[in-house]
Amino acid sequence: MLLTKPHKTIVLKRLAFVVVCFLFGWYMKGKLTPSAGMMPGMGTPYVLTEELKPEIATKEKSHIAHVEAINSVSIQPKVNGTIEDIHFEEGSFVHAGDVLFTIEHDSQLATLNLRKAELEKAEAGLTEAERNYNRQIKLSKQNIASKATFDNAESAFLQAKASVAQGKANLELAQITYDDTFSRAPIDGYIGKALVTKGNRVVASQQVLAKVVQLNPIRVAFTLTDKEFITFKKNADDKNPNNLKARITLPDGTSKIKTFLSSFNDNEVSTSTATVTVYGDFENDDETLIPGSYVQLALIFDDKQEILVPQAALAQDENGFYAYVVNTDSIAEERRLVLGDAIGDRQIVKSGLNAGDKVVIKGVQKLSNGQKVQASTVTSDIKM
Repeated sequence: MLLTKPHKTIVLKRLAFVVVCFLFGWYMKGKLTPSAGMMPGMGTPYVLTEELKPEIATKEKSHIAHVEAINSVSIQPKVNGTIEDIHFEEGSFVHAGDVLFTIEHDSQLATLNLRKAELEKAEAGLTEAERNYNRQIKLSKQNIASKATFDNAESAFLQAKASVAQGKANLELAQITYDDTFSRAPIDGYIGKALVTKGNRVVASQQVLAKVVQLNPIRVAFTLTDKEFITFKKNADDKNPNNLKARITLPDGTSKIKTFLSSFNDNEVSTSTATVTVYGDFENDDETLIPGSYVQLALIFDDKQEILVPQAALAQDENGFYAYVVNTDSIAEERRLVLGDAIGDRQIVKSGLNAGDKVVIKGVQKLSNGQKVQASTVTSDIKM
């Protein structure tokens, strides 16, 4: 049957619509789009890689741990008086011996000077009494002075010596009180907010002026079950303490392996939880461990290093697990893997990957063996 021109137009439009729908379906399925991960306008896929490094892998479970300051001092006044001056910047680092507060300095200085004058007067009286006593000794030997006169001279001399001793003691007490008008930092550490401001009157040992906290080294407290504690003690006793390590994970997810400087534990098991609290001291040079915070701590009893790969790099098919490594020619190579235990979000690799390999951690799904890629490399967050 012959089609009229209007009918041909309708048929062609319908045919074009069908073709467009077919092509659109292919487009939605990804048949007509660049491979996932391709950079716009580029013919090779873009992937993200991580260069593998040997890492200490602990299979011990993590424990919730509490960070504590080894030394934390509340600064209290030792004398009564008015705060005359504050000598530190809040939040700053102070050294042991630094003056933090001055408390009614002038009045105690006057008392100190008075005690010095009293001592000088007593010493002058002692000099005079000693001369008179020595004179009476000579006269007594010549049978010139009476016994009563000699006894009075001796008594005056002894009283003068006692007055000097008393004057020295009073001066020492005045010096101590004067020194206490300068409230000093007893330890190295960071000082917090000034809790009493200039002009306020304070009472000795009744108020806290500020608090100084030591951050390095730092102490971390964690609890172990009786079985875990036996293992811990065995390793702590059998090894050099400096070889006992822990992986500490901060609240932001950053993990750092730290060596125990020292450790000790409570002297009894908690009857309510059947656990023992252990305290470990660690270096905190970067001051990322803050007293009062909570972290994850996993004990490391073996220094053996493993190759760990992010689980995001792993793919699986009917033949098992595999990953892609980008070689020096920017070619993606498929590697078949034998896996070990999972450590957090990473997996121990027994074979298939080596230190220095750049494994693909993003863009794995659309890759094929031998494919040319463009890659950027990131480093692991785990610090050795």
